[in-house]
Amino acid sequence: MNANKPLAERIRPKSLEEYLSQEHLIGNNGSLTQQIKKGIIPSLILWGPPGVGKTTLANIISSESGRPFYTLSAINSGVKEVREVIDRAKQSGGLFTAKNPILFIDEIHRFSKSQQDSLLGAVEKGWVTLIGATTENPSFEVIPALLSRCQVYTLNPFGKDELEALLNRAMQEDDYLKTKTITLQETESLLKLSGGDARKLLNIFELIISSQDQEPIIITNDLVLKLVQQNTVRYDKTGEQHYDIISAFIKSIRGSDPNAAVYWLARMIEGGEDLKFIARRLIILASEDIGNANPTALILANNSFQAVNTIGYPEARIILSQCAVYLASSPKSNASYIAINKAQQLVKQTGDLSIPLHLRNAPTKLMKELGYGEDYKYSHDHENNFIQQEFLPDEVKNTKLYDPGNNQRENSFRTFLKSRWNKKYGY
Repeated sequence: MNANKPLAERIRPKSLEEYLSQEHLIGNNGSLTQQIKKGIIPSLILWGPPGVGKTTLANIISSESGRPFYTLSAINSGVKEVREVIDRAKQSGGLFTAKNPILFIDEIHRFSKSQQDSLLGAVEKGWVTLIGATTENPSFEVIPALLSRCQVYTLNPFGKDELEALLNRAMQEDDYLKTKTITLQETESLLKLSGGDARKLLNIFELIISSQDQEPIIITNDLVLKLVQQNTVRYDKTGEQHYDIISAFIKSIRGSDPNAAVYWLARMIEGGEDLKFIARRLIILASEDIGNANPTALILANNSFQAVNTIGYPEARIILSQCAVYLASSPKSNASYIAINKAQQLVKQTGDLSIPLHLRNAPTKLMKELGYGEDYKYSHDHENNFIQQEFLPDEVKNTKLYDPGNNQRENSFRTFLKSRWNKKYGY
């Protein structure tokens, strides 16, 4: 055993067969599986929380495709280092070769615009295949020009079965752990403390094992909680508390508690959290959890984001506090959120259903002759700007996807829709 290497590094997977989780990407029918096996790798961004295997997957992609591999960390690399790596990559591969090098950039969201700009030429000309890893939404943190040249793949947190499989693999394969007699009697505390982060899970596991002098070592919830001292005051904006505290913040607002919302907001601000990240989450919440119960919430949240962007710290904290208090004190509805979830599920189940002819555009004579647009009734030509007609494909007609919430604003929606569609949709 290399005593200087943590357990997570010692048992890091080296092939697709060893890689746990992310079946949607590298399973038998995964969107990346065939590309990796054929060595036809596009520039891509791997997006997911810490400890889900982004770096590991990048290494496996390079190994499986037989390409040179260069790596940079956005924390300690600048434009100079990027250009140096690109120059080396151009010498080892380049345009018109299937073996152009892979350039892996960890935490690419930390790169400034100029640093990301320095990658454009190399990616566009094929000197390198870029693989970026990020814990933040690439739509906000990666410049559009670079994002348009990359495919984005989302990695999910590990599930309970996958984390337990990881622990069992560690006990079976790691040279140090194989010398120990270990029984996994209870795993709940281990899994909760890991937060779906495989790296953290293995680090905690190794800490517990190395602290025990007597064998057999029986892993119980009490033992784990006794040995793992959590500093709940410290805020790690790159680790699990980043996700735990934003979760507490959002749930406090959803639960209409402005006092708790402001408390968790203060925890993030004092911990140095990115204020734009907080403001973006408020925009999402305004639509997901308040929606049409108070449409002004989305307007305020969006304006707050713009103001935070303009003002900056420390004054931006006041804007965020105002917005958080307003959203927490607002009536709530997730009706629109539920509606789009239902609609997407319906589309996945029914596929690309034919668009009714009367709803189709008819820009050409042939289309008109084929009946495109025929029998469409123009709503404004009728009383109250409304006339009943079918707007859904025949296979799913009469399917109600939007059910207004029980609040003053959406009750008025329900009254309106009932006057128009009660017989069809049951409002």
